[in-house]
Amino acid sequence: MFLLLKNANVFAPTPLGINDILICDEKIVAIAPDLVVSVPAELKTIDLGGKMTVPGFIDGHVHLIGGGGEGGFATRTPEVAIGKLIEAGITSVCGLLGTDAATRHIASLYAKTKALRTEGISAWFFTGGYRVPSPTLTGNIGDDVTFLDACIGLKTAISDHRSSQSTVDELARIASQSRIGGMTSGKAGSVVVHLGDGDGHFDPLLSVVDQTEIPIGQFIPTHVNRKRALLDAAKLWAKRGGNIDFTTGIDAEPDPKGATKTSTSIAECLADGVPLERISMTSDGNGSLPDFDTDGNMIGLSVAGFETVPREFADLIEVEKLDIPTALSPITTNPARMLGLAARKGQIKVGHDADILVLDDALAPDSVIARGKPAMIGKERLLRGTFEA
Repeated sequence: MFLLLKNANVFAPTPLGINDILICDEKIVAIAPDLVVSVPAELKTIDLGGKMTVPGFIDGHVHLIGGGGEGGFATRTPEVAIGKLIEAGITSVCGLLGTDAATRHIASLYAKTKALRTEGISAWFFTGGYRVPSPTLTGNIGDDVTFLDACIGLKTAISDHRSSQSTVDELARIASQSRIGGMTSGKAGSVVVHLGDGDGHFDPLLSVVDQTEIPIGQFIPTHVNRKRALLDAAKLWAKRGGNIDFTTGIDAEPDPKGATKTSTSIAECLADGVPLERISMTSDGNGSLPDFDTDGNMIGLSVAGFETVPREFADLIEVEKLDIPTALSPITTNPARMLGLAARKGQIKVGHDADILVLDDALAPDSVIARGKPAMIGKERLLRGTFEA
């Protein structure tokens, strides 16, 4: 099947101006003004009328099979429905476990990843979770990354009363297993590191980097905007060459811990000299957002959504006054590189996957092309999950 997108105002993220985009099956095969197309198969044409057209968003931190459970069985959050991702402009997603590795399992996460692929978007997952030894499917972190096609790395947690309070040696060992698994299988083997409210901040990771040969870029520390001291530590980490990931659902100003919106935090980091390529932002979608008192007792709970991703992208432009390519980088090219997907994701480019997001005048998702097929056109969702109405 061929799909021709006419009159797209392309930000690839580099601005290319008004162009037509020709898609064959799941790939972009041509980008040029006023394409004249003659193909030996069905051709569908959609005129975008000059609307801003950008790469589909990449969300590298999603609780695909739900999360939560900190307040008992009734606080386990639900699975992700594909429609919520499409409506937020997300065409590539990476799933992971959270606190609960007793009622949530890597096998279920792998199956959900496969289901989303079947339904029509690109999906991967991280093995592991808060618990160390890390939960796996094969019995070994490296083997999960090596042999499970959809497994691209490891998830763990530090500086949090819900983590396993891992030693530096334990962190280094599991990170090394993920790294070697990635090297063996041609994947990134990235290690997503949940950072909690603990005063240790980045200290365990700094010890691993300083005491071993594991490169700093192997890690993707996340939730760095949850409090002021953590954000300040994140800036120093990124200036050393490390990645930092902001959670778009954190919107807590004023807050006694100094939590800040993602867009505000990113603009501050850039102003302070943090390299743009070190920054990503993710939803933490369908994860729980628990509130704990000083004794570690949960006193409130909500569920993270996906609408915060396009909202924070828009705020980077409209509120923080960043240019469009800069605002796009943390949800397109940067996560594609961090996750080892840059050869096919994160850009509107010939040879890349045809994951394309069209924005309306308010910079909100209007139309989505996922893996070369229309998933939403003019805010009417065409792609639905197996059990979605």
